[in-house]
Amino acid sequence: MTTTALANDDMPAPPDAAQKPYEVKAPHGAVRNDEYYWLRDDTRQDKAVIEYLQAENAYVDAVMAPLEPLRDALYEEIVGRIKQDDSSVPYRERGWWYYTRFETGRDYPVHARRRDADGLDAATIQRANDAGDTAGEEVLLEVNELAEGKDYYNVGDWEVSQDSRMLAYADDTSGRRQYTVRFKDLETGEVLEDAIPGVSANLVWADDNRTLFYIENDPETLLTKRVKKHVLGTPVADDVLVYEEPDDSFYMGIDRTRDDAFICIQVESTVSSEMRCAAAADPREFAVFAPRQRDIEYSADHHRGRWVIRTNQDAPNFKVMTAPTDARSREQWQEWLPHSDDVFIEGFELFDGFTAIEERSQALERVRVIKADGSEEYVKADEPAYSMGLSVNAEPDTEWLRYGYTSMTTPSTTYEVNVATGERRRLKQQPVIGYDPARYVTERLWAEARDGTKIPVSLVYRKGFEKNGQAALLQYAYGSYGASMDPGFNQTVVSLLDRGMVYAIAHIRGGQEMGRKWYDDGKLFNKINTFTDFVDVTDYLVKEGYAAKDRVAAYGGSAGGLLMGAVANMAPDKYRVILSQVPFVDVVTTMLDPSIPLTTNEYDEWGNPEQKDYYDYMLSYSPYDNLEAQAYPAMFVGTGLWDSQVQYWEPAKYVARLRDLNTGEGTVVFRTNMDAGHGGKSGRFRRYRELSEMYAFLIDRIGVR
Repeated sequence: MTTTALANDDMPAPPDAAQKPYEVKAPHGAVRNDEYYWLRDDTRQDKAVIEYLQAENAYVDAVMAPLEPLRDALYEEIVGRIKQDDSSVPYRERGWWYYTRFETGRDYPVHARRRDADGLDAATIQRANDAGDTAGEEVLLEVNELAEGKDYYNVGDWEVSQDSRMLAYADDTSGRRQYTVRFKDLETGEVLEDAIPGVSANLVWADDNRTLFYIENDPETLLTKRVKKHVLGTPVADDVLVYEEPDDSFYMGIDRTRDDAFICIQVESTVSSEMRCAAAADPREFAVFAPRQRDIEYSADHHRGRWVIRTNQDAPNFKVMTAPTDARSREQWQEWLPHSDDVFIEGFELFDGFTAIEERSQALERVRVIKADGSEEYVKADEPAYSMGLSVNAEPDTEWLRYGYTSMTTPSTTYEVNVATGERRRLKQQPVIGYDPARYVTERLWAEARDGTKIPVSLVYRKGFEKNGQAALLQYAYGSYGASMDPGFNQTVVSLLDRGMVYAIAHIRGGQEMGRKWYDDGKLFNKINTFTDFVDVTDYLVKEGYAAKDRVAAYGGSAGGLLMGAVANMAPDKYRVILSQVPFVDVVTTMLDPSIPLTTNEYDEWGNPEQKDYYDYMLSYSPYDNLEAQAYPAMFVGTGLWDSQVQYWEPAKYVARLRDLNTGEGTVVFRTNMDAGHGGKSGRFRRYRELSEMYAFLIDRIGVR
C-alpha cells in the first residue's frame, strides 16, 4: 500500500538526538540509564533542546509537505461544519440571563448577559443572538480583544459577584494553567488594578461583594496549595491565608452550596476527600464537615435546611446520605439512596421540589428524578448508545430540569423537561452544517477480554458500510483516573466516516463506565488490564469483520498516550498507525520526581515507585522503558512545550529512543507546539489545523481517501 508521503524520494532523514549517559536512581537502589534525560529543560530555554524540537518540527513539515492538499481539505471540511456565529443556551441567575457567543471568523468567545425582563426567555435571547441582534446586551468579556497579540490565551474561570456588579476572571497566557485573577467593574467597564498571579481557575465571591476567595498554586509543582481571600482595593501582598493543604497528594477546589448559604473548600486525593465550610455571609471560620479517612470519599451540598452527601463509605458505587445543617460528623448522616452493585451514582443536583441524580449502568448514563413525594422516574433516552448528563441548572426554584444528550450520531443537544407534567422541550442542538444523522449508524458491542470480562465498545460508521473485514478502523480509548469516555458526537470524525472508516471507542478498564470496580480493575497493580483490554477489543473488531487486520489505527492522549505506548510495545503488529497526543510515556522517572506537577497527587493511581513492588510493576509496562528492537507502526506524536500535565520531554525522549530501536519502516513524526500547553493551541480554529495534520497523516498511511 503506497503512501503519498513515503513516495517522496527527497525526504530528509529524521533528527538524531545525541545520547548522554545519565543514571536515574530509586531510593531502594534500582538504577536505570536514561540517555535522553538531557532533553528535560524546566526553563524551556536551553538552546540545544529548543534546536532539537525545532528540528523535529522541520522533519514533520517535510514529511507532511506532500499531504498539504489533504490537510487543507480536511481543515476546510471540519471548519465548514461549524456555525461560526453560534451561541450557548442562556441561563438565568439573579435577575440576568448569561450566555456565550461566537462571531464569524473569530477564534475566541464573547461572554455576555442581558437583564431579565417580562417576555424574555432563553428562546427569545437565542433568536436575537442568531439574528446578530445585540440590543440590550452587556458584554462581560470580549476574549478576542483580550487574546489579541498573544500566542496563547485562555480564560479558565469567571464569576460575577452576588450583587451582579463585579466580575472576577482568571486568564492564562502560557498554557501551563497558571492563571492570573483580574477584576472588572461591570457598571463602569473599568478593569481594576488588582491582579493576583499564580492561581488556579477557581474563584468564589463572598456575600459582601468585595471579598474573593481563590486558590494559590505552588510555583514549582503547580499543585493547588493555599486558599486565600482578597479584598478589592487592598494590596495582594496583604491577602489573608484561609487554608493551606499540607498533603501533596490532595487537589483543592472551592465553591458555593446550592442555596448560597455556605462557601466550601474541597480537598480530594484519588482515594480520600474532606470539606471545610463557612457561612457565605461571614466566611471567617471554615469548619471541617467530616474528617478525611483513607479510602473514604465524600462531597456534600446544602439546600432547604439539610446537607445531601454523596459518599463511597461502605458503598463502592456510592450512595447518598442526608444530614442536618449543623452536622459535623459522619454519625449524623442518614442513608437516603442506598448503594447498588449495578448502578454507579456519579452526582446530583438539588431543587426546591425534586432532586436529579446522575447515574451510570451498563456503561450508559442516565438521570433519575426523585420528587418531593418520594416518587421517581428516569429521563428518557432515544437511542441504545448515548451520553446524558445534567446541564446548567442555575436556579433551584423551578420545575424544569435541563440536561444534555448526545450520541455518536446525534450532535450535542440541550433539553429541558418539566418534572411535574413530563413535557420535554429541545432548547438547542449543536448546529453541524451539511451533516445528516440519517447517513450514519451507531452500535453498542461487547468484546470479550482474555480473562473473560466483557468490554463495552461504541461504534459509528457511514450507512452502507459492509462488515466484510476490509475497512479501516480508528480505535480510541483513555482508561485512567476513572474517567469515562462516553459515546458522544464528534464532528471531526465525520471526515473519517465519509472516507469509509469505522470509529470505535473502547470503554476499557481504568475508566468508570461500568462502576467503581471497573476503575479499580485498571489501576495500580491491575493497570495491565487497561492495555490488554484495548488489544482484545481490536482483535474482536477485526474478527467480527469491522476492520481489516492491517488497517487498524489507535488513538489516545495524555494517560491515553500511555495506553498508546504500551500497546505499541505489546502488539505493534496489530496497528498500522498510532496517534499519540501529549503522551505520559516515561512513567517511572516521572513518578520518582515529586517536583513534577501531578506526581504526588497520583501515587494512588499508578503507585509510588519509591516502593520496590510498585517500581517493578510500573517498570514492566512503562512505554519508554519497554521500547525494544522491533518493527513499530507509523506514529504521529504531539506535545506542547508548555504542557504542565505531561511535560514535553516525555514524548521527546520516547521518540528519540524509539528511532534508535525501530526496525520497521513506519514513519514516526513528533510535533511540538512551541506556544501551547496540555490542551494544545488556544482558539477554536487553531486546534483544528493541528487535528487536520494528524488526520492527514492517518488517512495517508492507512490507505483511505
